[in-house]
Amino acid sequence: MTKTKKLEFRPNEYVVYPAHGVGQIVSIEEQEVAGIRLELFVISFEKDKMTLRVPTHKATEVGMRSLSTPDTVSQAMKTLTGKAKVKRAMWSRRAQEYEQKINSGDLIAIAEVVRDLHRTDDQREQSYSERQLYEAALERLTREVAAVSGAGEDAAQKQVDEVLVSRAAAA
Repeated sequence: MTKTKKLEFRPNEYVVYPAHGVGQIVSIEEQEVAGIRLELFVISFEKDKMTLRVPTHKATEVGMRSLSTPDTVSQAMKTLTGKAKVKRAMWSRRAQEYEQKINSGDLIAIAEVVRDLHRTDDQREQSYSERQLYEAALERLTREVAAVSGAGEDAAQKQVDEVLVSRAAAA
């Protein structure tokens, strides 16, 4: 493992950890685990009041990545404007696919979940599990949009809502 690969991420940098969304690297520390010295990224997920320690040599392997580029955020917003693609598969199967997309850490895939599960007021009510998946995807999307734009989460939420409302109006 080369040194350059290891220090791809730096303290105070925001990163995306697939299973948890946007977090901030607080520090890089060394710990001894089972007699082996490990260098670890200490990542804080402020909103979830959670701290995660990821071995530096495993960071990219587990899918940890830098924040998306503004271009990727634009693509994600464009994805939101598309027509919902709801497959006719059983809900359990679709729910599994949505869960995989959310936990992939891929902003475009997360935007697809938000697009597919978004409901306007005149559409049928969502089931509890649909709403849970929708809210999880929406939260991941808005947190990353907020981190990339540097604006607050409220501004990012407003931006995403506007795109979803404009899509509904166009339909």
